[in-house]
Amino acid sequence: MAKTLFDKIWDKHVVQQIDGGPSVLYIDKHFIHEVTSPQAFQGLEKRGMKVFRPQQIVATADHNVPTLQQHLPIKDELSRVQVQQLITNCKNHNIELYGLGHPFQGIVHVIGPELGVTQPGMTIVCGDSHTSTHGAFGAIAFGIGTSEVEMVMATQCLMQSKPKLMRINVEGTLNKGVVSKDIILYIIAQISASGATGYFVEYAGSAIRSLSMEGRMTICNMSIEMGARGGMIAPDEVTFGYMKGRQFAPGNGQWDRKMEQWKELYSDADAKFDVEINIKAEDIEPMITYGTNPGMGVSVAGLIPGEKDIDDKEKPSFLKSLDYMGLQPGSRIKGKKVDYVFIGSCTNSRIEDLRLVAGFVKGKKKASDVEVWIVPGSKQVEKQAIAEGIDKIFEEAGFQLRQPGCSACLGMNEDKIPAGKYCVSTSNRNFEGRQGPNARTFLVSPLTAAVAAITGEVGDVREFI
Repeated sequence: MAKTLFDKIWDKHVVQQIDGGPSVLYIDKHFIHEVTSPQAFQGLEKRGMKVFRPQQIVATADHNVPTLQQHLPIKDELSRVQVQQLITNCKNHNIELYGLGHPFQGIVHVIGPELGVTQPGMTIVCGDSHTSTHGAFGAIAFGIGTSEVEMVMATQCLMQSKPKLMRINVEGTLNKGVVSKDIILYIIAQISASGATGYFVEYAGSAIRSLSMEGRMTICNMSIEMGARGGMIAPDEVTFGYMKGRQFAPGNGQWDRKMEQWKELYSDADAKFDVEINIKAEDIEPMITYGTNPGMGVSVAGLIPGEKDIDDKEKPSFLKSLDYMGLQPGSRIKGKKVDYVFIGSCTNSRIEDLRLVAGFVKGKKKASDVEVWIVPGSKQVEKQAIAEGIDKIFEEAGFQLRQPGCSACLGMNEDKIPAGKYCVSTSNRNFEGRQGPNARTFLVSPLTAAVAAITGEVGDVREFI
């Protein structure tokens, strides 16, 4: 019987199928951080239990950490308490922790892949919605709630209902200036922020296969922003080339054996999906969001929809969103003055993202009235950026290269965008207050962010390359 990539992995991990109910699913790897784990640890301890398989958990501090002067005590009391509690919990339960000061510290969804912890065919969970990032390696990866974090800690299993399956095929050649972030913003704009609710999405097609692993991670990362349970891409030679030799990837003695298994991870030619969507790569342009959910996106060169283009039921929320953003229906975003540019987050903070930005800004200076924060996704990315001289390019451009963390992706640490200010951001969400109370967010690719940093306004990268 023909199977999808998802089916092949799911079926191998079902411990028990409950009649008329969910499956008991075995979890290969569990990532944790300081925000969603404290209550889970507390729940275990109240029941007098220890973590069942601590060797299958990897912990890091990322959401609440400052991105300047990380060697000093954390100023914010809540953040300091949460980070310290993670240290205590990991010590008490013998869990590997990559905390502040550790050479492997970074955003949880950046360090897993770059260390070789994330591998094809795995089931991976974390108390964080953007766990879907790891699906780029041909894994079933999804976010879970705190009670589920406790369940995995206690049993290494999880109760899950099998989702419906969707395949999104992107065929053709991408236009100049169009990168992976534009692909996923375009898809979400086409099907809406709820268009994949209840589905697990497989991305396929020649345009997807042409992407680097960093690009594939960006796409899978934002699957959750269209309501999907997760996203995945079949592993191939690009995947294997990225993984080989990484810290925790299989060594020479196991590599060939693992490769044979991984090469079977693809959807069979006649496998059936509940929904299939076909997209032409040539139709995708550099994208930007204009509203307060990631589905409210248009071409950078395009217009915000007019009131007549919006369904009557959706019109109140549409107008409320534009009012929050200080924008008008039917207007153009291109040329809009911006105040901040944030390049970072688990979506776009890898070395490829930084190289892309550095290549564009080399020899240029930032606009005088724009503040630019570059936040690497991990200590490894930071180290590589310095080794390649990227830090010097940013310094000469007037950008601030900060230390690793989630930073201004979310208003949970010190890196907040002031009220009313416009931020061009490479992060994944533009909800009201996401980057700080009353902050206004435009989601874009690293290239489009670089244009805004240099010109001080929203621009079309195709006019500069």
